[in-house]
Amino acid sequence: MESPAFDLAFEPAYGRAVPVVSGIARVTAENPGPFTFFGTNSYLVGTSSLAVIDPGPEDEAHYQALMAALGGREVTHIFVSHTHRDHSPLARRLQAATGAVTVGQGPHRPARRLRAGEVNPFAESSDLEFVPDLALGDGETIAGDGWSLTAVLTPGHTANHAAFALEGREILFSGDHVMAWSTSIVAPPDGSMGDYMASLDRLIEREDGLLLPGHGGPVNEPKIFLPALKAHRLKRERAVLARVAAGDRGIAEMVKAIYRDTDPKLHGAAALSVLAHIEDLVERGEIVADGPPSLAASYRPG
Repeated sequence: MESPAFDLAFEPAYGRAVPVVSGIARVTAENPGPFTFFGTNSYLVGTSSLAVIDPGPEDEAHYQALMAALGGREVTHIFVSHTHRDHSPLARRLQAATGAVTVGQGPHRPARRLRAGEVNPFAESSDLEFVPDLALGDGETIAGDGWSLTAVLTPGHTANHAAFALEGREILFSGDHVMAWSTSIVAPPDGSMGDYMASLDRLIEREDGLLLPGHGGPVNEPKIFLPALKAHRLKRERAVLARVAAGDRGIAEMVKAIYRDTDPKLHGAAALSVLAHIEDLVERGEIVADGPPSLAASYRPG
């Protein structure tokens, strides 16, 4: 299967609400970057009484844009897909202004414990202060005025990542798990490739007709895009196995070969992605490490 057809066409329309489909509007924060594309998407769900999904970073302009988009309407719930600083921090100020209940899978936590001497490269990106008022388990539903959102737990990008299904509409707010413009970064110890792939399989089995991600435009054909995304990840996995079989023993060597056409500025993130694949492959016995898997460890075929 071919790689997914990533869509880089997107108009962020900073500072104003953009109608997406009936009863859903998007407000994009002006926090562009290599991991955020044009910025973080916040979604307003409902008509007279609203839910806000992923309020975004602590940013004054984005806060004012959200308040303007609300137009004085009631906000009953604030949903957070995961606790990275581009998604959750504004929940605190928005809650103070609206009295809404915050909802998420739970506080931030890594997919595994830090190993001796290991540093979490994305520690500063984590919002350790956010604790939802309501911690949703998988399949639990919150209903509001004309909308009903069900948690679909999708660990992988972070351990506490959740997507939210809009019941009766075949629409899934996919957070950073699936995006139309790029693959999601999976970086240990916050992320887990094994968890990510299992979560991706969950979405492939669903019947959603539209995915609304945390960055960039919608995924309009999930039944085509999701299997292609899985194939793309498996291709990367095979590339890692091939480099180890060819004699590469360190992740830096693998990155230079696998990502030779990628901007070297992104090789640090690529190394973390390779590490995520290797952790999964070591657990499955397909690669052997000379100690706990790490950026500095040496690897050989299993």
